[in-house]
Amino acid sequence: MPVPDEHGRHRRSLLRDQAYVSIRDAIVNGTLAPGETLRDPELEKWLGISRTPIREAIARLETAGLVHTLPGRSTVVSTIERKAVLDAQDVAASLHALAVRIAVPLMGKSDYAALTRANKEFAAAVSATDAESGMRADDSFHDIFVVASLNEVIPVVLEQVTPVLRRVEFLRFSSLSGRQSIAQHKRIIELCRQGDAEGAAEATRHNWEALSPILDEFDA
Repeated sequence: MPVPDEHGRHRRSLLRDQAYVSIRDAIVNGTLAPGETLRDPELEKWLGISRTPIREAIARLETAGLVHTLPGRSTVVSTIERKAVLDAQDVAASLHALAVRIAVPLMGKSDYAALTRANKEFAAAVSATDAESGMRADDSFHDIFVVASLNEVIPVVLEQVTPVLRRVEFLRFSSLSGRQSIAQHKRIIELCRQGDAEGAAEATRHNWEALSPILDEFDA
């Protein structure tokens, strides 16, 4: 078959993805604060990679709403914009509720056990105010439904809307307000065991909509 001229594509894509995750996480945890300028030489030194995968990662971060670039001038970390967060929250809440509604009739004991384990990990992380571990455990909990739904479109759209919510999630799971999700997760599991897909979906929507009050801390 004809071989494209571009060599090392997969290695470069891996570097781009790693750069995206590193910069994204630094923005989410506040190391890179809103309004801070991102300079290529500093990013190259920090990440230990060349400018090309960094610029590709920056483009992806801009699509995710975490940075914005002024052509020919600079790239800066985006501020927390209430409307953008609320818009993303509405979509994420609806999609996660849809995933639950589809998944519940397809789930079994192993899925319920996985949900319980994920929530225990989440509870331990939140109790320790370990926001990063809390976010990972929360992702694991909700991803069980996304995978079980067998709907291939849901994760694609969630990947587009979730990044802008991360900084608000980080703040929530760094505070006592994050503990509310422990009981909410337990309620979702209980409804799933009862076979109440609609009830579990609405409980999931409520769980995601709990991000809204945290925005007040950014506006204060």
